[in-house]
Amino acid sequence: MPQSGAKIRILTLGCSKNTVDSEILMRQLAANGCELSPDSRDAEIAVINTCGFIEAAKKESIDTILHAVKLKEEGRIGKIVVMGCLSERYARELKAGIPEIDAWIGANKVDAVVSEVGGDYKYELLGERLLTTPPHYAYLKISEGCDRPCSFCSIPLMRGPHISKPLDRITLEARRLASLGVRELILIAQDSTYYGLDLYGRRMLGRVLDELETIDGIDWIRLMYAFPTGFPVDVLERFTTDSKLCPYLDLPVQHVSDRVLSSMKRNISSRALRDLILTFRRKVPHLALRTTLIVGYPTEGEEEFAELMDFIREVKFERLGVFTYSHEEGTSAYPLGDPVPSAVKEQRRDAVMEAQREISRQRNDALVGSHQLVLIDEIAGDSAIGRTRWDAPEIDNEVIVQSPHACTVGSFCHVEIVDAEDYDLFAAPSAVRQPPGAAAGGGLP
Repeated sequence: MPQSGAKIRILTLGCSKNTVDSEILMRQLAANGCELSPDSRDAEIAVINTCGFIEAAKKESIDTILHAVKLKEEGRIGKIVVMGCLSERYARELKAGIPEIDAWIGANKVDAVVSEVGGDYKYELLGERLLTTPPHYAYLKISEGCDRPCSFCSIPLMRGPHISKPLDRITLEARRLASLGVRELILIAQDSTYYGLDLYGRRMLGRVLDELETIDGIDWIRLMYAFPTGFPVDVLERFTTDSKLCPYLDLPVQHVSDRVLSSMKRNISSRALRDLILTFRRKVPHLALRTTLIVGYPTEGEEEFAELMDFIREVKFERLGVFTYSHEEGTSAYPLGDPVPSAVKEQRRDAVMEAQREISRQRNDALVGSHQLVLIDEIAGDSAIGRTRWDAPEIDNEVIVQSPHACTVGSFCHVEIVDAEDYDLFAAPSAVRQPPGAAAGGGLP
C-alpha cells in the first residue's frame, strides 16, 4: 500500500475518454490512502495520462513528461509514472529516450498504475470515480477501443478492438453519477453506434438510451462519437420520444469526396452520407449536428477540397471542428506519404473555419429574441455562463447570462437571447418557463 498520505498528482491530456480513466484512477488512489495533489511541484509521485492520437497531441504529452522530469531532477518529484495512449504506442522508444521515467504503462491499465504506486486495486469500486468535471455533468464511457479500419486513425493501435461495457454496468455507473448530483450524462466511446455488437450480437445503443432515460436525477443525455456507417436508425426515434435525450448528435464525417472517403476506408459513399444527413434533418428537424473534418489528407487535391467546402455550405452543420491531417506511422494511410504541404493544410483549415463561422453567426443571429433553457456551468463576475441542449461543454457555443440573479452552477436558467456573436449568445433572465426536456423557443433555426 502507498505510504500513508502520499501525495500523487494526476495530469490528464487528450480526450474525454482519458478524463474518465483518470477519474477512475483517482478513486482507486484515494481508497488506498493517497492524497491527490493539484500541483506537480507539491507531489511525491506524478502520474501522466497521455494522448498519442496526432502529432500535436504527442508533442504536448512529451513536453509534459519532460517538465515532470525536470521537477524530478530538482528533487521536487520522487517518481514519475506515464500511462495512456502515448505510452501504449511508443513505450519502447520512450524508455530509451527518457530513462528518468520510473514506469511506462499503456492504455486501459488503471489496475497496473495502482499497483505501480504501491496500491491495491479494489474491484469492489468498479465504476466509481472522483469527478474532475463540474459536478453537474459527467462523461459516461459505454465502450472501449474500435474495430473500424479508418486509414488515418491510430486509435486501434493504442486502445485495441471494440469492447462494449455490459449494460448493467453502464446503468449502475449512471445511477452512481446521479447520486453525486450529476444532471447531464455525456455518452462517449471510440464508436458509440457500434455498441452491443460484440456482447449482444446487435447494435444496442437505443437500449442504452432507454435505460438511462429512467434514472432519477438525470435531466440531459448527450450522444457523442456516432460513426455514420451503419448508424442505428432506431436511435433517431429516441430524439423525438425520450425527453432527456438532447437533440444533439456528434457525427464525425471526416470528408465528403468519394475519392477521399474510399482511401480513408470509411465504408460510406458521398451520396449515402448526404442521404443519412437528410434523414436526420427530416426525422428530427431541431437536431443539432456536430461533426469533425480532416483537411490535407494525402488524396485530397484542390477539387476534393472544393467539394468539401461546398458540402459544408450545403449541410450547414450546427457545430463543426476541423483537424489537419497527421501522418501517423502504423496506419494504413502511412504509405501514401504526406504530400500536402503544412501551409496548404493550414490554409484549408482556416477556410473551413471561416465558412463555419459565417454559418454559426447566421444561426446565432436567428436565435435573438427566443427563449431558451440553459444549464449553468460557471459564474464569472456578474455573469453566468451556460449551455443550451444543443451544446456540449468545452467544445461548443456558450450562453452568457447577464445579471443572472438566481442562476447557480449546475442549475437550469430560463433566459431570453438578447444578442449574438459568432460562437456566443448573450441572454437575460426570462419569466418564460420550460422544463429541462423541452425544446425551448421552438428549437434551432
